[in-house]
Amino acid sequence: MSIETLKKALPDYAKDIKLNLSSLVNDESLNEQQLWGTFLVSAFAGRNEFVIQQICAGAAEYLSPEVMTAAKAAAAIMAMNNVYYRFVHLVSNKDYQTMQAKLRMNVIANPGVEKDDFELWSLAVSVINGCGMCIDAHEQQLLKHGVSKEQIQTAARIASVTHAVAAILDGEQAMGSDALSQAA
Repeated sequence: MSIETLKKALPDYAKDIKLNLSSLVNDESLNEQQLWGTFLVSAFAGRNEFVIQQICAGAAEYLSPEVMTAAKAAAAIMAMNNVYYRFVHLVSNKDYQTMQAKLRMNVIANPGVEKDDFELWSLAVSVINGCGMCIDAHEQQLLKHGVSKEQIQTAARIASVTHAVAAILDGEQAMGSDALSQAA
């Protein structure tokens, strides 16, 4: 299983991350589509090739190709939106808040999956990318769709742990560690 491979690749100093991966993959507050879609978008947002490969392999056991495509579309659109809206939020000149973004975002209106799932995945990517404006917007939409605060928190936890795995493995690879080859 892909999560097991990721856990094996993590060094001993990341024991807490391993334990968190185990508990999150078994979390029951999200359905399978929400859970694995959140892992998938978080892997893409974390940008580590090994993490993306392992999470994709695991997600493929639970998600249809169409749902995987929708999750990847959420990661793609939020990669763009998080940068732009973080700029709008952080720039001192507030005139940009009243200007149209003029960026295509058609997938948000027609994501190919349930709207609350797409919003949850968009929130997870926004958590990783640190866009407060997007986090607030997606959290509000999720609450309107009846998604619980516990489910929203679970998505944020998956995002944070998946991102930690990517960061640790990037660091280990930069130091010349062979943990990835040993885990694979």
